[in-house]
Amino acid sequence: MSAYLSPPAVIHGEHAVETRQILAEVRGRHPQAPWLPRIEGIAASTGITTRGWMLPLEAATAPSSGNGLRTPRAEAAREALARGGFTDQEVDRAIAALEAVPAPQTVQERTAPAWAAVQEYGERAARRALRSAGLDTTDVDCLITSHSTTPALPGLDLSLLNRLPLRGDALLLPATQWACIAGTRSLALAADLVAADPDRVVLAVISEALSTTYQPADDTLESLIVRLLFADTAVAVVVTGRPRTESVLRLDAAWHHTLPGTVDLHRLDTRADGTHFVMDRRGPRAVQQTVAAMWNWLRTRHQDDGHPWHPDLLLAHPGGTRVLEYMEQTMPDDWPAGLLAHSRDSYTTGNRGGAAVLDILRRAYDAGQKTGSRTVLYAAAPGLTATALEGEWL
Repeated sequence: MSAYLSPPAVIHGEHAVETRQILAEVRGRHPQAPWLPRIEGIAASTGITTRGWMLPLEAATAPSSGNGLRTPRAEAAREALARGGFTDQEVDRAIAALEAVPAPQTVQERTAPAWAAVQEYGERAARRALRSAGLDTTDVDCLITSHSTTPALPGLDLSLLNRLPLRGDALLLPATQWACIAGTRSLALAADLVAADPDRVVLAVISEALSTTYQPADDTLESLIVRLLFADTAVAVVVTGRPRTESVLRLDAAWHHTLPGTVDLHRLDTRADGTHFVMDRRGPRAVQQTVAAMWNWLRTRHQDDGHPWHPDLLLAHPGGTRVLEYMEQTMPDDWPAGLLAHSRDSYTTGNRGGAAVLDILRRAYDAGQKTGSRTVLYAAAPGLTATALEGEWL
């Protein structure tokens, strides 16, 4: 397996949302929450002071354009009040008061503008990645896409085919539910595609509006953490089967791992007011199991090298800094310090989900890497499922 990557393109959410704004919104909306006195410490523990969203904070916190008493309910309430002996004037006043109660946004109100942004950001990332690769839209033979937080049919693949546009015979491979492994798994799939035909040009685009999981009405401690963690990002990268002048990284091997019976640890729930990200506190420990399995894969892969092996870079998205700390604690003692520096840097401005690994890769590229630097890319996602790749900088 040999696949060659051009520099990835990263488009960050252009609306800066500061942690202090989120905390102020939470205090105003949930003044009686039992965890309210702890929010400053919880926010500080994330290490995130600002994150970029595709839409402003107000887009998530504004009430519905409708009201808390939609038409069928209003008619039912009017009939009930009339049967209760209230006068017409009293019924009108009661209905007017109920209609003045703000309602949470509907799924449509939350998703429609986010989906429009996902498409626009995805197109911008795709065009930038193609320019970095010295290629045109007509050169693309295959498009891999992922966007797990804005369900749509047709999806981002067909949107981009028309927006860019791509050739009509381009192979479209949408993977909307990859979530946090979208970066590594799209690269692994692209590597398989170019191995079958080295002349193929594969474009991978991941565009995630994770801010759609910000649900103002939720009053749980877990919902506070979700509010603080996520950022919106679109990324894209070109993968070819032969090295090009613009190629910066060669991929040599891929590894996949899934833990049975863990689908309940992280998941998206779609409710009347939109998408909710649900986390179980057992999640990080389960992710650690995939890390241990990856260490074993690398150890087995290099056991016959005849000399100690270690990566020079570890570009990892395990879901949060807690598992990054576990990775540092469990990697072999003779591995150098600082392997996860770019991964940690990415988390300081939010969890980017499926876009994270390519964002981390871009940070490593911008920092400058020596030819031959050995690199491992790793990500874990709800499921729990993980994908890792190994390669070298060119």
